[in-house]
Amino acid sequence: MRNALLALCFAASAVLPGLAHAWSQADWSHRTRVSLNTSASGLPTQEALSNVTVAVRLHSGNFDFTSSKEDGSDLLVLAADDKTPLKFAIERFDGINELAVLWVQLPSVLPGSDKNSFYVYGGNAKASSVAVAPAEVFDASTLALLHFADAKAEVGGALSTAKPPLLEQGGLLGASAKLQGEALSYTLAEPARKQLEQALTLSLWFKSDASANATLLRSGELSLSLQDGQLLLQAGSARLGTAAPAAGRWTALAVRAAQGKLELFVDGKLVAQAEGAVPKLAESVEIGAGLKGQFDALQLAASARSNDWLALNAAAQGAESKLLTTQREDAAAAEAGEPGYMGILVKNLTIDAWVVIVILGVMFVVACWVMWAKTLLVGKMDKANRQFLRQFRDAGADLLKLHHGEKHPNSPLYRLYEAGVRELDKRKVGQDGAPPLSGASLDAVKASVDADYVRETATLNSGMVLLTIAISGGPFLGLLGTVVGVMITFAAIAAAGDVNVNAIAPGIAAALLATVAGLAVAIPALFGYNYLAARIKNISADMQIFIDEFITRVAELYGAR
Repeated sequence: MRNALLALCFAASAVLPGLAHAWSQADWSHRTRVSLNTSASGLPTQEALSNVTVAVRLHSGNFDFTSSKEDGSDLLVLAADDKTPLKFAIERFDGINELAVLWVQLPSVLPGSDKNSFYVYGGNAKASSVAVAPAEVFDASTLALLHFADAKAEVGGALSTAKPPLLEQGGLLGASAKLQGEALSYTLAEPARKQLEQALTLSLWFKSDASANATLLRSGELSLSLQDGQLLLQAGSARLGTAAPAAGRWTALAVRAAQGKLELFVDGKLVAQAEGAVPKLAESVEIGAGLKGQFDALQLAASARSNDWLALNAAAQGAESKLLTTQREDAAAAEAGEPGYMGILVKNLTIDAWVVIVILGVMFVVACWVMWAKTLLVGKMDKANRQFLRQFRDAGADLLKLHHGEKHPNSPLYRLYEAGVRELDKRKVGQDGAPPLSGASLDAVKASVDADYVRETATLNSGMVLLTIAISGGPFLGLLGTVVGVMITFAAIAAAGDVNVNAIAPGIAAALLATVAGLAVAIPALFGYNYLAARIKNISADMQIFIDEFITRVAELYGAR
């Protein structure tokens, strides 16, 4: 009955007001929507869970660190109704490297639904911190939670050590314990040992560098170890085993003991069980003897966690999970509704990609200007050439007087004609008493006209090199932006330890936008260049033909016989 009421309340808060995606916090500039998918397409669960604590990874792909405070003190976490504050603790916030890990306590998680969501707000310079201590976001049955960054457990304080371990910064959740074969020794407080006598749930994450025999954890009657390719659980007289997890990957292990039953879970799935009493733990807790690798998120609870709780805990903390999805939003996008695909891509563009895209944008504008200007120019030239050619071919003895009539300023043929007439005027051709043109004089006139032909050709081809730069340089610039963007995305993911597709996809897709921009510049420029090159080639051929025709007619009318 209690679970049914929890499910009903969560449905009312998540489905009805959550669908509007309203932006209730006007003082915050951006937010990240975090969704838990407990349906068949995510992590299927069968029961409503209460007071579940999940780890949320923030990075440059799903959160705007540039407009948030460097220490994350302006963060605010609200439930799906965008009004109810949720308890959260900051495990890590690195504004410089744009990485953060939060612990968020959810009052309930609805089973079989993709509507479990909440919001992480940021970007308010006037806000003061509302984050709580890690102990406040876990339920009362959690006696200890070790992330190994401190000598004492962050939650409960039941475990402590005099010698903190070496740390590996790129761990499961921020820093993790780095093990090199030597055991870590912790002390379990007496009150906690008594509480764990009735029911016990132990969960932990580990990653071994190579397959080897090692003791993952030992305390009193409880021992969890790797032996000859097997994962073994010894609890009093009970002994359970299963195949050892593969080396080189993070694995979630959990032990549940209550009501005469002992159970072993791997990655949230029940793999072995047997009859057995709750094992009694000793004051000394030994961790990682003989293990070379990493250790993280050791949790002790004085209760029998449900199967769904263990599955959700494993998926929520793991980096490879279909359970958690994140999406960055800003105020304008939220008020307008769901952002489109292009909006998601633009939001995830890195600085280097923006630089490349801006350069490509300038190249595109220049290429369009060249294509437009050249198209108008060759169009005017073609029309003017046709008009002048008709006049030229109709001229008889007045061949050298055409420039006294209709002008054709846009015709390169007319300009070549004027150049030839200027040279003929110097030699008094066509005037009374002028001697006929010799062969040498005709060659001189032709040379002068040829010189103007070269100048006209240079004018025709001016600016075409900008199109060739756009064609050949655009794709390479776009590829550069994509490669650098992919490198930055993978570097951020590696540092955050979050390698699920929802963390990778936005950054990779945004990086590919640079290549798309490069192709968008090159393809129109390629078509425009080929079209203009053909038109310019035809005009150049017309000029060559005209020069030969002009010199031939001059030689015929005024040459020596």
